[in-house]
Amino acid sequence: MGVQEAEKAKKYICTGLLAHVDAGKTTLSEALLYRSGALRQLGRVDHQNAFLDTDPIERERGITIFSKQAVLPLGETVITLLDTPGHVDFSSEAERTMGVLDYAVLVINGSDGVQGHTMTLWRLLKRYGVPVFLFVNKMDLSGTDRAALLKDLRAKLDDGCVDVGDGTDDAWQEEAAMADETAMETYLEEGKLSDAFLTGLVAERKLFPCCFGSALKLEGVDRLLDCLDRYTRQKAAPAAFGARVFKIARDGQGNRLTYLKITGGGLKVKTLLTGPSGAWEEKVDQIRIYSGEKFQAVERAEPGMVCAVTGLSRTKPGEGLGFEPQGEEPALEPVLACQVLLPEGQDPYTAMAKLRQLEEEDPQLRLVWNEQLREIHLQLMGQIQLEVLRRLALERFGLALSFGPGSIVYRETIAAPVEGVGHYEPLRHYAEVHLLLEPLPRGSGLRFGTVCPEDTLEGRWQRLILTHLAEKAHLGVLTGSPITDLSITLTAGRAHEKHTEGGDFRQATYRAVRQGLMAAESILLEPWYDFRLELPGEAVGRAMSDLQRMGGEVEAPEQSGAETVLTGAAPVAGLGDYAQEVTAYTRGKGRLSCSFRGYAPCGNQAEVVKAAGYDPERDLENPADSVFCAHGAGYVVKWDEVPAMAHVSSGVELAPEEEAPDAVPSGGTRRSWTGGLEEDKELQAIFERTYGKVKREAFRPAPKPARTSLDGEKYRILERERGPEYLLVDGYNIIFAWEELKAVAQDNLDAARQTLMDLLSNYQGFRKCEVILVFDAYKVPGSTREVSRYHNIHVVYTKEAETADAYIEKTTFELGKQKHRVRVATSDGAEQLIILGHGALRLSASIFRQEVEQTMGQISAILDRNNRRARTTPVRCAMDRAIAKKKGAGPS
Repeated sequence: MGVQEAEKAKKYICTGLLAHVDAGKTTLSEALLYRSGALRQLGRVDHQNAFLDTDPIERERGITIFSKQAVLPLGETVITLLDTPGHVDFSSEAERTMGVLDYAVLVINGSDGVQGHTMTLWRLLKRYGVPVFLFVNKMDLSGTDRAALLKDLRAKLDDGCVDVGDGTDDAWQEEAAMADETAMETYLEEGKLSDAFLTGLVAERKLFPCCFGSALKLEGVDRLLDCLDRYTRQKAAPAAFGARVFKIARDGQGNRLTYLKITGGGLKVKTLLTGPSGAWEEKVDQIRIYSGEKFQAVERAEPGMVCAVTGLSRTKPGEGLGFEPQGEEPALEPVLACQVLLPEGQDPYTAMAKLRQLEEEDPQLRLVWNEQLREIHLQLMGQIQLEVLRRLALERFGLALSFGPGSIVYRETIAAPVEGVGHYEPLRHYAEVHLLLEPLPRGSGLRFGTVCPEDTLEGRWQRLILTHLAEKAHLGVLTGSPITDLSITLTAGRAHEKHTEGGDFRQATYRAVRQGLMAAESILLEPWYDFRLELPGEAVGRAMSDLQRMGGEVEAPEQSGAETVLTGAAPVAGLGDYAQEVTAYTRGKGRLSCSFRGYAPCGNQAEVVKAAGYDPERDLENPADSVFCAHGAGYVVKWDEVPAMAHVSSGVELAPEEEAPDAVPSGGTRRSWTGGLEEDKELQAIFERTYGKVKREAFRPAPKPARTSLDGEKYRILERERGPEYLLVDGYNIIFAWEELKAVAQDNLDAARQTLMDLLSNYQGFRKCEVILVFDAYKVPGSTREVSRYHNIHVVYTKEAETADAYIEKTTFELGKQKHRVRVATSDGAEQLIILGHGALRLSASIFRQEVEQTMGQISAILDRNNRRARTTPVRCAMDRAIAKKKGAGPS
């Protein structure tokens, strides 16, 4: 077997090391490397010679800041070990690696147990579906209790946590079998579980093997290596090329490195790679396999391998290459903000370009350019990250940065559903957009979709609108902070055949979002931390008083040896500098550790909004007003007057506040769709006064596979309804309401029926809905219900003693239960009330005639284009000709 074949035969496993700060993760990585034979000498964090903490800042502080990789050879298994930061300020670095992990080793401090940041990491691992091994470290310290720790792991993490012992016996398998019913049956039958069976349980996240030991004393390390070798398997790799980018860095010579994991096909040097949606094409210059600071250049990287590639200048963390889709948006977000103060005489544009390099290496370090003030602002996770940025800017670019006072990064959302309307119509431009904004549960982010039918607005315009929704951070109207936890759905829109351009929909979309936010009740959200505070007993009273003053939530105190432990959650604004206070009033004996929890409504919203001094109507870059056109010139219409002047109706009717949003799961809201008639509200009021409140099913569009994705599948186009749309037509009511058909019926009723059937057949062929035409036969003695198929429509003759109204009422009720969209064409007032009560939509005979005329006109236009001849007749003549053909037929 050749070298290349031997490499392909190996099992490549990418494993991440994750932990809370001070859990001993870097010490464990040293022990794993040493026991696997990759290192000849153990390094130590306190000696500043750890193999993977290579950066001078890391060695000075004794913490991991940048994720590093090392290769552990275990016979036929090759483990790529990714050591990630444990400090909360750099938790985004740990999250980015989770997208490429096959397995993770979560390190627990045996003297502290499960802490707040441990829970955050556990939730992230669950979100990314990563199987987990646990290593409980520092078991050599006094006071650690193995049984109590295992109980704590099962209570706070998962019941599948099982102590795998030291590997000398299989007694632990009995507990492992309890993780799954099939496993229990197999264990009872055979008395043991095979390695392959246990591997499957681990891969399915049903079993979480737990090793106990001391990394510093190399206790339990061999057992962990044994588990990683025996109970892991490489994911199946397709023949096609695929890779996932998880990190951008630069080497000592300034070369840009793209760290990626190969998921299929393999990668060779000089391969031409293409970015998502063909955004770029660049060639791979070099493939490096890093282990610590050193690397080995290879000609080919096999599936499962993690490598660094040179030659790519436009890659981004989280990006998928080849068949890999775009990765998920990070769950962790920056919570602090401050201004970057440049040295005197430094050009801000030049400094911004240099700092962009650091931003692409750490996506949670977000730079914001204020064009009006010519200032650079940044958002980040914490103060230590700020110090690292200052150090990197000085070492790499010679920029001596300082920073203004820090502030909190707020978010905004809304309390109830609202419709936003944007119109943009200066001379020779035209676009109108209607959006439904609905609140979502906390932590949901932004979701975009459409329920707008393509016969109202073409699909290409809809996709463009969704792209505009996703392409920028839309700002709220309280403090100008980005919005979140919202579902934004396109409900209607209009374009002009000649005057609409792509930029018109950008303006209309932005204005629709802003107009909706101005009309909504906005909520200011602030970031919260989960905290763990360890301090002497005499300082507990002071700490609890401080935390309550901050608006925090504190659990009952717990005793841990001579110390008292307080856990809970509090706003970042209150906990910002509290660690220094703790150190001061406990004389260095107290310790505060925090992890990002998420966003929650701000406790002092009025004060924060007033202090921000933000006026949404003066924000010229984010206007809520719309532009209309009259007498050949555009003019501005204030945001609160826009809905009344809109050119198209979205058909969205929002439910009363008492029914939304809690009445519907997942932050949704009840809404109904009307036929666009002003008298609908009057009819509904009459019905509700007589029969009570109308109870309609919540309209919930079902997900549909993504259509055209212009920006890495940031949105999905949603179906408007479940199943087909139904149209029920009261035949005789329509015949005697339309003058032309009524004239035909006076001479020949059969001809009038036949004409209506032909018209509806053409209508169905164009509209693609299910048409049921109902004729009243209740006075015909001995008649039975007859249902026939005429071309592409259904024709129903009711039975004796059954009116067309009764049949339509029953049918709308049955179809409504199946959550179909149902419309009924009739001018019978009583009938309209009944079908409105069933949640169906009604069309009067006159409105339905307009629809049919419009459809016939569209059909004629298509035929004219296909026949390449000019039209010579008015639109409605097509319908008139169809009626005229039936005149002169024999008597009925």
